[in-house]
Amino acid sequence: MKKIGQIRNIGIIAHIDAGKTTVTERVLFYTGRSHKIGEVHNGEAVMDWMPDEQERGITITSAVTTCQWKNCDIQIIDTPGHVDFTIEVERSLRVLDGAVGVFCAVGGVEPQSETVWHQADDYLVPKIAFVNKLDRVGADYFRTIEMMKDRLNAVPLVMQLPVGGEDNFRGVVDLLNMRQMVWKTDRPDMPFETMEIEPDLQEMAEQYREKLIETVAEADDAIMEAYLEESEITARDLIPAIRRATLGLKLVPVLCGSALKNKGIQPLLDAVVEFLPSPEEAPPIHGKIPESGETVAFAAKQKGPTVALIFKVSMIEGRKLSYVRVYSGKLKAGSEIYNPVRGKAEKISRILKMHANKRERIDEAGPGSIVGVVGLKDSSTGETLCDRDNPVLLEQMKFTKPVISVSIEPKTHDDQEKLPQVLDKLMAEDPTLNVKQDEDTGQTILSGMGELHLEVAISRMRREYNTSVNVGRPQVVYRETAAKAAAGHAVFDREVAGQRHFAEIEISVNPLSRGQGVKVTSRVPEETIPEQYGPAVEKGIREALEYGELMGYPVVDVEVVVTGGSYRENLASDLAYSVAASMACRQALSNAEPYLLEPIMDVEVFVPETFMGDVIGDLNSRGGKVESIAAKGDNQIISAIAPLSKMFGYTTALRSASQGRGTFTMKFSHFD
Repeated sequence: MKKIGQIRNIGIIAHIDAGKTTVTERVLFYTGRSHKIGEVHNGEAVMDWMPDEQERGITITSAVTTCQWKNCDIQIIDTPGHVDFTIEVERSLRVLDGAVGVFCAVGGVEPQSETVWHQADDYLVPKIAFVNKLDRVGADYFRTIEMMKDRLNAVPLVMQLPVGGEDNFRGVVDLLNMRQMVWKTDRPDMPFETMEIEPDLQEMAEQYREKLIETVAEADDAIMEAYLEESEITARDLIPAIRRATLGLKLVPVLCGSALKNKGIQPLLDAVVEFLPSPEEAPPIHGKIPESGETVAFAAKQKGPTVALIFKVSMIEGRKLSYVRVYSGKLKAGSEIYNPVRGKAEKISRILKMHANKRERIDEAGPGSIVGVVGLKDSSTGETLCDRDNPVLLEQMKFTKPVISVSIEPKTHDDQEKLPQVLDKLMAEDPTLNVKQDEDTGQTILSGMGELHLEVAISRMRREYNTSVNVGRPQVVYRETAAKAAAGHAVFDREVAGQRHFAEIEISVNPLSRGQGVKVTSRVPEETIPEQYGPAVEKGIREALEYGELMGYPVVDVEVVVTGGSYRENLASDLAYSVAASMACRQALSNAEPYLLEPIMDVEVFVPETFMGDVIGDLNSRGGKVESIAAKGDNQIISAIAPLSKMFGYTTALRSASQGRGTFTMKFSHFD
């Protein structure tokens, strides 16, 4: 087992299609972890092992792997770039010590890069940046760096300059050691050559080297002192200073290359080892003691109390595999561990070192390890594992609420039997999926983060669990109410099962203001209708209100008053009064000019100021009404109300209107 200082836990984060998985595949090849490079475009990438990922050419689930470089263990999580799978990035960043942001040199800082970068900022994760695809037409390294300053509020530290561009991109100038690295061919097995900087790049390299020293000096006192004294500053002086500034979140070292053409990966690996933190250098994790609520910090020590976090759960071949980050102490195969959230002890049957979907058994895992654990029956995502004698609760993970729903129904009787267990398994793996039965329509509603998210969940049901469902739009459930006061009258006089029943009732229905619900009152004296039949009358009225006269939706916001009736001794019964009340109520409702009420939602949209006009215009076109606008950082928060029926497909419309940079939340407000 490596010493803690020789471990790096990193995540590769970026917008969809910036080349994260391609970079990871090259890292695995150059570190000797894989002997053949898997390409995303032909569905052979090691890290994209799910059939849905291979078909779509995108990463859907974050995969974990470990490789070695310069006597360091690098544990990598390759995260998805699509906005629908932000939860995968969120939970990966929670357990990582450092991150590599990959940017496309053509697209620059794209919307999802911005989102994941700010997520990493929230978790105080030190980052280095890799500007990829410099071989592409339209690639612009310096424009991407300017976009990093504008959009990410980052201080980029330019460590390399590209040699050649587009088709002619062949290498990089290393500003730290003032040398040039050139890859003569695209073949991955050919080493690069180190040489003197080309004469026509020499002047530019000297300017940028000077800028590099100035930027580091602003962030580090030791370099500032040497700079002011005009002493010579060497790479040996700069490396520890850049490391300190990166760990202190003051600077972001920027490197460049073309992962697809196998250029620039070895220097990137050097930078990961040199500038990103080991678990010892990452800030200690904080947790609360359940009984006292006291906050305690845990450093990465083998001899400390055991503290670990389950950040993800997967079902592999029908067995539950929990992905765990160990912060302090050790996990041992065959031992017991305590889950303070559930108040239960769990047995660790096996510990696995993960390599995407391949696994290697190990006996124990120390601080800084990211491993798969088999045997945890009840524990779930975001829960803590610790010693029973030293219970501690790490902060729970926060999951975003689902924003889009579809209705699903099983195709066959077999599917119907399997569906509840399959949905439970999918929700255990992905806390941003939500399933509920709609009481009004009886439909099963599946909600998620976007159309692609739900599409993948339904595809997995079919492919992994052999369960097929029909998918449709959820029905919008309306309500009915009365426009004016109206009266109804009914007589029930008939023989039932050999016995005669009689009741007569007069009723008036009056509209109430929105949100008042239903009120049932009686204004008839005891001799007109005896008190003992009051409950039967109310039951009949409430049953009638469950199905409106217009389209059969429940009736709300009305007051129903019993105004008259008659009573015949020996013939009166609960049945007669209940049926008569129901008939009179229906008659009154149909006379009261019923109309529909639709569900109105509270919508909150977060969007950069530039796109505010388009977003408000789109909300207005959907019958929405903007109630307030407030600034939060560079974003504006638009609060509005809008009818649910017009909000289907809003996820896609908002992304189009805001170049993918807007997000929204929606919850039920009232009927109107």
